[in-house]
Amino acid sequence: MSEARTPRSVRLAVAQTVVREDPRDVEALRASGRAVRALMREAGARGARVVHFPEGAICFPGKLVMSVDGPHAVGLADWSRCQWPVLRAELAAIAELARALRLWTVIPSVHRLTEPHRPHNSLYVVSDRGEVVTRYDERLLSRTKVSYLYSPGVSPVTFEVDGVRFGCLLGMEIHYPELFAEYERLDVDCVLLSTSGTPGNITAGAQVQGHAAFNGYWVSISGPAQDSVTAPTGVVAPNGDWLARCPADGSPSVAVVDLDDGSETAASALTHARPWRRKSRSGLYTEHQVSDPRSEDRTAGF
Repeated sequence: MSEARTPRSVRLAVAQTVVREDPRDVEALRASGRAVRALMREAGARGARVVHFPEGAICFPGKLVMSVDGPHAVGLADWSRCQWPVLRAELAAIAELARALRLWTVIPSVHRLTEPHRPHNSLYVVSDRGEVVTRYDERLLSRTKVSYLYSPGVSPVTFEVDGVRFGCLLGMEIHYPELFAEYERLDVDCVLLSTSGTPGNITAGAQVQGHAAFNGYWVSISGPAQDSVTAPTGVVAPNGDWLARCPADGSPSVAVVDLDDGSETAASALTHARPWRRKSRSGLYTEHQVSDPRSEDRTAGF
């Protein structure tokens, strides 16, 4: 692990967009693509190097919409209902704009596999050259997702922009602290978590703050604009404080922050807390342990 690596400051934009659930609706897919590109332009105008979007930014296929037993019962998803050519066209336009703006773009989408395999629920990392440099596939899926909709992914994914290392998570993976700890071991500076959200979920913010503070890195959470009244999108610093959040009014928007390891909200966590926790987990205490009858006897009195 590179304790001495000192990342430079990077400006990150995190977006909240209206999430739509019907991949059969061509105009809805195109409207989502236009909304994503509008926020990319805003992020670029505000100096961002990276922009991060929510799960379902183009479409989050609804379980009843996709179900062969729908629309009143959940069953196996019929992926032939998805307008794949339109989805690919919107993603291609997003990649082209990323190249034009010189803006790294982290955009979730369904990733089609070879039939008869179900697709992945994925997060594409598009570089500032408009190229997909990596892709994260959601690993710990909900019961419905894994039973009816998607094939799970198998590994964590990291990428770097200007020396700052990012890790990726999706969906309900917010509930698994071991995934955040895994990225700490992989030496990331910031985890990007994209979610489709749960209306009324006021605990998501507290969970994100806890993950950031426990691991000593930034966490960006991007969710639907329609959930922002209770769970607005935003970025948490390594000390657990919110750096910025999108408006809690249901509107598509971006919040822009500088991930700066020399900032007041990061310096102590990165310089002291995170290195000490790593050291304490490395066997530090073994040489200080003692053999003593009063230690070994759990019933020993005062």
